[in-house]
Amino acid sequence: MGTTRPDNGFVAHCMELLAVLGPIRAKRMFGGHGLYADDIFVAIITGDQLYLKTDDQTRPRFEAAGCAEFRYDRRAKDGSVTTASLGYYQPPEEALESAALMAPWARLSMEAALRSANAKPKPKPTPKAKAKPKPPAAEKSPVALKPSSGAAATSAAGSRSASKGQKLR
Repeated sequence: MGTTRPDNGFVAHCMELLAVLGPIRAKRMFGGHGLYADDIFVAIITGDQLYLKTDDQTRPRFEAAGCAEFRYDRRAKDGSVTTASLGYYQPPEEALESAALMAPWARLSMEAALRSANAKPKPKPTPKAKAKPKPPAAEKSPVALKPSSGAAATSAAGSRSASKGQKLR
C-alpha cells in the first residue's frame, strides 16, 4: 500500500488526535486521505473534515452528539445523481481540540472498524492446483545396432549412442 506523509497540517493533526489507537498511517485516496490504525481503516479526511467509522452500535452516539454524516453524490450510468453515505461521521467539534477529547470517539471508531473487519468472511485459501497428469510419452524403441565386424563400426555406434544418452547392452 502506498502510504503518504501527512502533507498538510490538518492530516498531521488528525493523526495525532487518533494516536490513542496506536500508530496512525495516512494514505491518499479519492482526493482525500484514509487513516489506518494497525492496518484497520478507521477514518477518512476529505475537504479538511475528519470522519470516523461507525456501525449500528456506535452510530447512535454520533447522531445524539449532532455529528454530521459523510455524504457524497454518486452518478449512475443513466446520468441520475443519488446521495450516498458510507457510515462515517464527523466527531463533535470540541473533540478536534485535543487528543483527550477525541479519545472516546476514536475508540468508538476503532470498535466499529474491528467489528466490520471481523464480520467479513475470510478469503478461502485457493486449493493448490493438482499437477495435470502428463500424457504418456511416446515410447522410444531402443536403437538396434547391427553386429559388425571391426572396431570402427563399434566405436561409431558407441559414440552415436552416447550422444543420444542411450546405453549399449
